[in-house]
Amino acid sequence: MTTAAERRSLIVQSIASAARVAKRDPADVTLIAVSKTRSVAEIEALIAAGQCDFGESRVQEAQDKWPALRAAYPGLRLHCIGRLQSNKAVEAVALFDTIHSLDRASLLDALVTAALKVGRTPEVYVQVNIGDEEQKGGVALSDLPAFLEQVRASPLALAGLMAIPPLGPEPGPFFALLAKLARRHGVTGLSMGMSGDYSTAVMLGATAVRVGTALFEN
Repeated sequence: MTTAAERRSLIVQSIASAARVAKRDPADVTLIAVSKTRSVAEIEALIAAGQCDFGESRVQEAQDKWPALRAAYPGLRLHCIGRLQSNKAVEAVALFDTIHSLDRASLLDALVTAALKVGRTPEVYVQVNIGDEEQKGGVALSDLPAFLEQVRASPLALAGLMAIPPLGPEPGPFFALLAKLARRHGVTGLSMGMSGDYSTAVMLGATAVRVGTALFEN
C-alpha cells in the first residue's frame, strides 16, 4: 500500500524525467489531480503532500466539496475538466479558475455572459476533437481557426488547447498533432495526458496533465 504523498512523489518524478528527455523545464508542467468522485479526506491527503491543482468534471459535485476546502486551504486552484453545459456557466465561472472543455460557440457566449455577471473571468482551454470522433466533445479541426479567433475576441483568457485522444490507438500521434496545432495558432498551453499516458504527453509538449487513478489509487 502506498500513501498519497508517495504516489504523488513518483508521478512528479516521472513528469520531471519526461520533461528532461524533451529538454524542457519540469516546472513548466502542471499536475492536475482529478478529484471527481473522490472524498474530502482523499483530497486533503494530497493537499498535505503539496498538491495545489485539482480537476472536477461535474459542477454540482464541485460545489458540494470545494467552497469549504478552498476556505480551509487558500491557494488551491480548481479546474473544470468535464463537458460543461451552458446552463451551468454562472456556477462554473464562480467556482473554477480554469475551464478545460470550451468546445462550442454557445458555451463561449454563456461563459462571457456569466463572467460579466459574476465579475470573474476564468482562463479557458479550447477542447479539440483530435480524433474526429462523433461521440466526443471538442471543436472540429476544420473549425478551430475561426473558433480561436472568437475566443481571442472575448474577455476570456485563452490558456491553450485541450484534447482527449481516442481509446485504443497509441496517444503519441494525437498529442503531437495537438502540439502542432498549438504552434500553428500561436498557443502555448497544452492540456493533454492522463494516468496512463502523461509521460508521453509531457515529452510531446503538455503543460498540464490530468491525473486521477495513478494519484488516488494503489
